[in-house]
Amino acid sequence: MRESPPEMTCGRGARDGAMAQEAAGSMSEETLSLWKREQARLKARVVDRDTEAWQRDPAFSGLRRVGGVDVSFVKGDSVRACASLVVLSYPELEVVYEESRMVSLTAPYVSGFLAFREVPFLLELVRQLQEKEPDLMPQVLLVDGNGVLHHRGFGMACHLGVLTDLPCIGVAKKLLQVDGLENNALHKEKIRLMRAGGDSFPLLGGSGTVLGMALKSHNRSTRPLYVSVGHKISLEAAVRLICCCCKSRIPEPVRKADFCSREHIRKALGHPGPPAPRSLKAQRPKACPRGDSGESAGRASSPHRQADRTASWGRCSAAQRQLRQR
Repeated sequence: MRESPPEMTCGRGARDGAMAQEAAGSMSEETLSLWKREQARLKARVVDRDTEAWQRDPAFSGLRRVGGVDVSFVKGDSVRACASLVVLSYPELEVVYEESRMVSLTAPYVSGFLAFREVPFLLELVRQLQEKEPDLMPQVLLVDGNGVLHHRGFGMACHLGVLTDLPCIGVAKKLLQVDGLENNALHKEKIRLMRAGGDSFPLLGGSGTVLGMALKSHNRSTRPLYVSVGHKISLEAAVRLICCCCKSRIPEPVRKADFCSREHIRKALGHPGPPAPRSLKAQRPKACPRGDSGESAGRASSPHRQADRTASWGRCSAAQRQLRQR
């Protein structure tokens, strides 16, 4: 695996710990109280059911555009970052729009309040797309983070969904241990028992609420994704859609947004070569293989693409059957 060049990118897991320590001494109680009130106010607007006709269709008929967002940081810098928005065609999963920009995140990082640090820049990208090319607006956004699976039931996917008024899905790579959820031996055993792409099990909190689903998103994946409702979509539809967007462990809209943000940082800092992969600790997806820029990878005429699509629909059906059996 390629080493990250100096001052390149770092995964969210590595930099969150450092920023949390830094923020602990700089965060005022007044600001924290304000953020809590704002979260509670916006949480009241969350819709956790299907609101669009395509969400209720087994084949997602009517869904044409799926968006993904990502924020990547310059390695060793808790302020300089790149925010990225991509829109993919559906079901082809080819990039039809991409916008990335360097940003300065000056709000402190505080666990449970990541949205106040990153969402303003993602919101700006969505609004810019609405103004420039409204015909390319995504019908749903996939967010690298959590939705209602959150300390106060209002994660980044909820925050962005409410402010954009778009259906949003939280897709996390690690379990957020809230409401009694633990990454313990029982949880790991449930993961081990998931055999095929589309297999899943509910994340039932101590409060008796299902906060999300642990999902084996691909046959070759050994680690689950943690899917939760962000806004204006049901958990069942969210899980089915994530399955349909996966050609590997990470859903294509999130993977492409991650790739684009790191590529933009590479160019902005003048580093040669392809973007470096994120840290393994952060469990970030690998960059596109050489020769695959994202837009040109696996066109519809390719037999490999057709096989991927067939497998994807199979995972959708498997996930749907499991959810209906519960």
